[in-house]
Amino acid sequence: MAVMEIITEGDSRLRQKASKVRKVDDDVRKLAADMMETVENTPYAIALAAPQVGVLRRVIVVSLPAEEPEEVEEGEEPEGPVRLMLANPEVIRSTGQQTGIEGCLSIPGWIGEVKRAMHVTVRARDMEDKEVRVKAHGFLARALQHEIDHLDGILFVDRIEDRETLRYEPFEDEEEVEGETENVVAPETIGQANQRSD
Repeated sequence: MAVMEIITEGDSRLRQKASKVRKVDDDVRKLAADMMETVENTPYAIALAAPQVGVLRRVIVVSLPAEEPEEVEEGEEPEGPVRLMLANPEVIRSTGQQTGIEGCLSIPGWIGEVKRAMHVTVRARDMEDKEVRVKAHGFLARALQHEIDHLDGILFVDRIEDRETLRYEPFEDEEEVEGETENVVAPETIGQANQRSD
């Protein structure tokens, strides 16, 4: 396994539709394992789609810790820990609605409010090439929808209805050097990468 480089907005591969996996073979399993290794070795990472590491294949991974009891909505059961490696995932059923803050490893530092379905059923192939269905709610449902969007060249900023909620908030452990802002772009340009080329 290996930690892979995560590409960032401006790379045209993030705006391309990923190809369907014909069969989950050793190459796909290695890709998924490397992606999981990348998630588990990247601070604040919980999930990753293959296009984010420059591979245009329909593969995603999700690694969520167990939910704390206080994070669970009334009437819901705690989720997790969750560790998924899926090929060709697609949402086949969605219900309810939730609005929450999202960020993305490919748009580092930027967060904004995104509406998503509260409950989803995702059909996919597992690493044994068997069809599986994942029923998810809350945060896991959000993570799955976010990563499946990546497979179609959609970034979370495309889903933001109120651009006023989009803001730059680097992670707490990132050092901010005064006057060093060359990597921080104007909010109005975020999500416009599909109009540019490399």
